Amino acid sequence: MEAQISKDERIELRVSATDKRIFKRAQKLSGDKSFSSFIVRVVKEQAQEIVAKNDRVIATETDRQIFFDAVFNNTKPNQNLIEAAKRYKSKKS
Repeated sequence: MEAQISKDERIELRVSATDKRIFKRAQKLSGDKSFSSFIVRVVKEQAQEIVAKNDRVIATETDRQIFFDAVFNNTKPNQNLIEAAKRYKSKKS
């Protein structure tokens, strides 16, 4: 028996007649029992994929902060970075 989940939130949106026909056809082909369950399932799957893809790029909030600090803070390179750049340039010549 499936657990009942409280559904107290509502989303309203407008779509073109063409989009609605495509969505309805896809719902019938998918086997989803209702149009609403189809829309929720498809949007949820896509949302989870988008979030998972983002989370793979930057794993944690700490990692995210370190990354953005490194990219956007106007800091000078440390000695190790300066020496690495010199070694790289000397090998290139």
